[in-house]
Amino acid sequence: MMKNDWKQRLNVVYSTNPDFKYDTFEEDDSQETLPAERQSLIVAIDRKSRAGKQVTLVKGFVGSDEDLSSLAKLLKTKCGVGGTAKDGEILIQGDFRDKIVDILLKNGYKAKRGN
Repeated sequence: MMKNDWKQRLNVVYSTNPDFKYDTFEEDDSQETLPAERQSLIVAIDRKSRAGKQVTLVKGFVGSDEDLSSLAKLLKTKCGVGGTAKDGEILIQGDFRDKIVDILLKNGYKAKRGN
């Protein structure tokens, strides 16, 4: 059965050709992940909009969401805390700047401590 998603075909002129197939344009958002030695990461602390709680932000990752989440999982397990990875940033609960910089440097990333 053909998938008939009418919202994707809004504002399309009707075709009388029986062999006509409507092609949807799908963007490929997957970025190629840079090797670890070419990544330049900044590890900073953030307290804004978090009710006074401290979080450690890792900014500057260039790559796919899968690689970002795998790096976040590595950092979360090494620090023993929770966190998340979204929008090209890794958020780790608590102030672990020095420990995260050491972990990143041991794994071949170029990392420096921010603020």
